[in-house]
Amino acid sequence: MRTGPVIAGTAVAVLVVGGIAAVAGSDFLRAGAAGSAQSPAAPAASPGRPDPAASPGRPDPAASPGRSDPAERRELNPAARRYLDAVAARDADALAAAFAPDGLVVDVGREIRGRDAIRRWAADEVIGGVYELLGSTPRAGGVSMLVRFQPGGVGGFRANYHFDITDGLITQATLEYA
Repeated sequence: MRTGPVIAGTAVAVLVVGGIAAVAGSDFLRAGAAGSAQSPAAPAASPGRPDPAASPGRPDPAASPGRSDPAERRELNPAARRYLDAVAARDADALAAAFAPDGLVVDVGREIRGRDAIRRWAADEVIGGVYELLGSTPRAGGVSMLVRFQPGGVGGFRANYHFDITDGLITQATLEYA
């Protein structure tokens, strides 16, 4: 029996998976060490079927405001925090309420204007996802954030979100891939 190549192959596989998890910013390895890893390939919930991420033994993604540093979330502009909290709560109405009545979302070049359109966009494309706040920078008239967004709670990508904020409401959110 040839065990040398098998052991070497296993070691390479472990290093590759660990490297991918580290590069992707995944909590998978840390969660695994704590005994509560969530499968990155978990299927998304569908109408009439419970959310598999909320099943017993797995944390409910709606129960926490995201995987970001709690201190950074506290310092975040309240309108931006309401946006992230609404996604965590799976509440498209609350997300739309974070915007001015004629607010604008520019989602990778596509424009969505007004609370009703923003609510529909959020319900279709944002709610059910998970945000991780990687960083935020206050700026005159708003805030810029680097986030990792996992649509449906799996997979994901990094994005820059630039929120223009007036009187405590988001007037424009420009969302771009990082």
